[in-house]
Amino acid sequence: MLIAGFPAGAWGTNCYLVAPAAGEECVIIDPGHQAAQGVEDAVAKHRLKPVAVVLTHGHIDHVASVVPVCGAHDVPAWIHPEDRYMMSDPERALGRSIGRQLMGELTVGEPDDVKELSDGTDLELAGMRFSVAHAPGHTKGSVTFRMPEQADVPPVFFSGDLLFAGSIGRTDLPGGDHAEILKSLARVCLPLEDSTVVLSGHGPQTTIGRERATNPFLREVAAGLGDGFSAAPRRGM
Repeated sequence: MLIAGFPAGAWGTNCYLVAPAAGEECVIIDPGHQAAQGVEDAVAKHRLKPVAVVLTHGHIDHVASVVPVCGAHDVPAWIHPEDRYMMSDPERALGRSIGRQLMGELTVGEPDDVKELSDGTDLELAGMRFSVAHAPGHTKGSVTFRMPEQADVPPVFFSGDLLFAGSIGRTDLPGGDHAEILKSLARVCLPLEDSTVVLSGHGPQTTIGRERATNPFLREVAAGLGDGFSAAPRRGM
């Protein structure tokens, strides 16, 4: 399996291209702010053919390049219905104090073909399976994508802004809910195998085992301690 990832734009949002191997079809995850050129560079370098864009949530730092990327390759974008409005109305999604700062810089809107994700479904794209889990808390429509273990490749978990190395996503923007994100961590992350590789929306890769042992939020959830670390620093827009 080939996974080409790079941080893009002002928020360093991780964009990923996933394919069975170089020279094959691929799926693009979270083409965010200023990600279009990085996508094209990775497509050319690895001789890839994009077949879909999938989005972990609707914040502008994860979707800002979805229209040009989908348009360039004539592919659909997949997003949870509760976050779909964010592609056209990022100011409402972020709150006016943040959203207004971006409106003069970004062209917003939906690509021509938008498909909606639902919890518990499996997407079969580019010859690969992505298991979708609805994981609200950072936004109402946040989702994760899990790929099963393959040959010598451990399971891979695209966590979006649910789980980071050492932290979790912020919950102070419209649609955020701290209690809800803790429930999502318990339901979506804790059952995963320790060997699962976590590729998140911001920051370095990690594993579920490492986060289970060291991440204060995941340790809190595993111990059933409630809200003891709610003031710890978190990432994401």
